[in-house]
Parts: sequence; structure tokens; C-alpha cells
Amino acid sequence: MVATSEMITWALLIAAMIGKYALGAPDWTMRIAGSIHGFVFLSYCVSTVVVWTDQRWPAPKGILGLLLAAVPFATVPFERHVDRKGLLSSQWRVAPAGGAPQNGQEPARTAAERLLAVILRWPILSAVILVVFVALLFTILLNAGPPTEWFN
Repeated sequence: MVATSEMITWALLIAAMIGKYALGAPDWTMRIAGSIHGFVFLSYCVSTVVVWTDQRWPAPKGILGLLLAAVPFATVPFERHVDRKGLLSSQWRVAPAGGAPQNGQEPARTAAERLLAVILRWPILSAVILVVFVALLFTILLNAGPPTEWFN
């Protein structure tokens, strides 16, 4: 679902760019489309890291998932690919912190898995914290300006 949202916001951003640069649309169209896409892009990256950790993807697969977020419309084919390869699951592999593993779950072994176990133990609080994290990162990046101007 996040991959599809990321793809849709790419289309929105590209349409806004065409509107601005080819049709003379006002700047606010780019700001709105860019903001929506930026937030969904960051959300996709967070969810990719969470699934990568839970499903124990090899590092190249997880990195590819993150890199493809920067390629227009590439997240949905990537999601389909990992699903076909059996790298997605309908249930969490890592057991929530403080609970006994159930239904094929495993206890957390790495630091990343322990963090994920805490997230799974308190999902609502964790979701709020992750949304706040994405919003803060989004705000920082928004204030930093376009990436093309970061090192000028």
C-alpha cells in the first residue's frame, strides 16, 4: 500500500513539474505536490526498513528497496518482486518485546530486531512516534530547501 502511494505521489509530482515548467502553473502546485510526495517517500523508506528488518532481507535487497524509492514508479514493481520471491509475510516474524513468540514468531536477536520488537509491543504509540519522526525529518528537509541547493 505504501509502495502504491509512493508511486501515485510520483505521478502527482511529475504532473506538477510539467504544469509548472511547461504550462506555467503557479509555484504552489509544486510545493503541494512536492510536500505530499516527500512525506510519502519518507514513509515508504521507514516501512521498507521495518519490513527489511523483520523479514531479514539481505542488505543488498533492503538497500535496493530504499534506492528504488528515488526512481519514479519503481516501488510497486519492487514490492511485487519481493512478494513473488516470498520475502513478504502477512504476519510479523519478530515477536513483540516482553511476549512469548507465537505462531512461528522468533525472539529478537539483533539491535534492529529488538527495536522492532518494542515497536510491535506498543504499536499505537510506536506509530505515533514514527509519524512524528517522519514529520520532523520532513520539516528539516523542507527547511533545507531543494537537494540541488544543499551544497551551494
